[in-house]
Amino acid sequence: MGRRGNVAVFVPHVGCPCQCSFCDQRAITGQAAPPTPEDVARAARTAARSLGGGVREAEIAFFGGSFTAIDRVYMESLLQAGAMSVKEYGFSGIRVSTRPDALGGDLLPLLRSYGVTAVELGAQSMDDRVLALNKRGHTAAQTEDAARRVKAMGFELGLQMMTGLYGDSDAGALHTAERLLALSPDTARIYPTVVLPGTELARLYSQGAYSPQTLEEAVALCARLLPLWEGAGVKLLRVGLHAEPGVECRALAGPYHPAFRQLVESRIFLNRLLAELERLGPGQYEIHVKPSGLSTAQGQKKSNIKALALLGYQVIFMQDGSVGPGGCRILQEGKGTI
Repeated sequence: MGRRGNVAVFVPHVGCPCQCSFCDQRAITGQAAPPTPEDVARAARTAARSLGGGVREAEIAFFGGSFTAIDRVYMESLLQAGAMSVKEYGFSGIRVSTRPDALGGDLLPLLRSYGVTAVELGAQSMDDRVLALNKRGHTAAQTEDAARRVKAMGFELGLQMMTGLYGDSDAGALHTAERLLALSPDTARIYPTVVLPGTELARLYSQGAYSPQTLEEAVALCARLLPLWEGAGVKLLRVGLHAEPGVECRALAGPYHPAFRQLVESRIFLNRLLAELERLGPGQYEIHVKPSGLSTAQGQKKSNIKALALLGYQVIFMQDGSVGPGGCRILQEGKGTI
């Protein structure tokens, strides 16, 4: 089950024509054997029972590998099982994730005929040099072409990008985000690159040819990326890799964290708050935040409070139901609300 209650069906590395430098689908998905149509039906049935009326907001989502690059007969068997489950239980539709260069011929009309409503493209980078270094096997132009055709066919368009790829930089990631935003996606996912055993990146890392992002570097970069996506009205479905034991236990290096998105959102809050406090000057402050946003405001292990203290700002966070999501009310000692 996914974050939105989706029925997530992982189709491991059975369709990709390339072995990307960073990829170990078995570790990322926690699954080795390809799913059967019976597996799809069983997962949908279980989800429908647990979701109740919420099933109308959930999708059947085929992730992992490259869905439209797998054997056509096998792909259609999975789609048929998904379509039957949508009809039987009332799921909102079917979501598929695939490569930008695996949507040729009649594939988009075929997907639509089975009730697919959303197509996500693993763009990862919009720099052809970075794509080639990481053995992606497609170009930025192919991503743009596929995205336009997905939109033209009326599908919801999702785009996926990665940070910290071999040969990439912060500036490169920001450029990728800008080019992807120009394609007017509906949703997006951002994945920091993690080094997994048996991959090309693991070899480059062991030789000293590749230096992965630290957790701090990835958080700082994504704290710049998220506002770009959200400011454009794009829904971010995921920031950071899935919290899978296969990744957490096997990762050799890189910015894996099971609560990566919260780290990023805490950093964004800190950056915005600090900009306001710098205008006021060092001192003691009471910061009112929405109750549900208290942990994000404080930071993991109160990291934001500690960071502010080092800069001369003594802050206490207070829960306040009148404050909007992501916002705050600043009260300075002896001066009241600012």
